[in-house]
Amino acid sequence: MTSELSTALNLLGIGMITVFVVLTLVVGVGKLLIRFVNSLPEEIKKPTSAPARTSGMNPSKVAAITAAVDHVTFGQGKITKIEKIDN
Repeated sequence: MTSELSTALNLLGIGMITVFVVLTLVVGVGKLLIRFVNSLPEEIKKPTSAPARTSGMNPSKVAAITAAVDHVTFGQGKITKIEKIDN
């Protein structure tokens, strides 16, 4: 029984060490990738947002829709057209 317990504990230790090493490598490579990407010059310019085609909608509704899209997409979304869909 002691040899079986010893084998089990050895496998447990080797497994835990392996997981620790792999996760350490993942975190290290992730940090290096972040530093590399942040060091690149930012050549991408934000496009100027053209006003959405609203087809005569109430301006307060357009403002609410625009604010909701801006909030949900963290400022990255762009509204190109707003139209009512009949169900």
